[in-house]
Amino acid sequence: MRTSILHSIALIASFASAAPTDKRSSGLSPDGNYFPLQNGFPNPNREGEISIQDGAHGTLPNGPPPPKLSAEGLTNLKLIALNELFEVAFFTELVYNITNKVSGYDLGMGHDYMLDSINAIVSQEELHVLNANGALEHFGQEKIQPCKYNFPVTDFQSAIALAGTFTDVVLGTLQDVNQIFAKNGDDGLVRAVTSVVGNEAEQEGFFRLMQKKRPSSQPFITTATRDFAFTAIQDFVIEGSCPNIGTIPLKRFKPLTVETKTIDPINQNLRFSFNMKDAGMYDTKDMRLTYLNGQNQPIVKGFENVKMEGDKVFFEAPFPYDEFLMNGLTIAAVTMGADEFADADQVAEAAVFGPGLVEVD
Repeated sequence: MRTSILHSIALIASFASAAPTDKRSSGLSPDGNYFPLQNGFPNPNREGEISIQDGAHGTLPNGPPPPKLSAEGLTNLKLIALNELFEVAFFTELVYNITNKVSGYDLGMGHDYMLDSINAIVSQEELHVLNANGALEHFGQEKIQPCKYNFPVTDFQSAIALAGTFTDVVLGTLQDVNQIFAKNGDDGLVRAVTSVVGNEAEQEGFFRLMQKKRPSSQPFITTATRDFAFTAIQDFVIEGSCPNIGTIPLKRFKPLTVETKTIDPINQNLRFSFNMKDAGMYDTKDMRLTYLNGQNQPIVKGFENVKMEGDKVFFEAPFPYDEFLMNGLTIAAVTMGADEFADADQVAEAAVFGPGLVEVD
């Protein structure tokens, strides 16, 4: 059995490398509205909940919630629910595309294995949503409602690559969530959220394997902050479609584009851009490009080769791979003023544009 599964994985990975690239194609949700699902999610009845648990191969936690939760703890739950809703939509579309063998999603002999794997992920993410929203409801808060989404993927290969990147961001952000729980005395939720970290890490190893990467990228996974995740999620949201995203008191940054498309594990300059209109009164001389990678202190670099082209500002910044072995996810942000930061929190406070997501393996 083990040999058969590994053989199927190899076939899927080989197919993914050769998958065609064309415009986004899926008949599941042309208007970006994915919910409600057939099982009633995000508001399933008891029968639907049981069905989801069967598909997830496990149940919702059945222990009592903590007696109280801080305001920051509530923000944590809102962000988790927002992110998990986005993931349910993404993986539901992926299941649809594989099931219907949409162009670029016919996986040959590995088809059944992949469908079983992704279907389990969909159900597990549904339970993550129900757990977070259920806790919010318990504490008298409005449940986070789904948005409409647009996923810029064209085939199995691009879908798995995107899943790997946003899962890296999730793994970094849940570090921040647990840190904030700890600071605010919300220890009653740390075990449950840490169990989700493990679940997401298992998924990430799977996505990396599908891309012919080592299952684990680095010894200490790159940290992130809630604000960076809050911004990144909205890159896949149809603007104005989130019914109650305004109840999440987090910061949204202006977009930062990573213009360098192929990034090798070497020292090099990376090229970035942002919209000129978003720069406002800021002077590029006061701007820095700051990287977060692993558990290292933030790396701050000056702008080089700044150019104004059309409505964009283009610039380069050194990427010091050799010094820090910057594998896995690196989060880039344009920060103002300071030439050094103590931690990711200070970077988020000083950031104007971001996050730019860089993957190196």
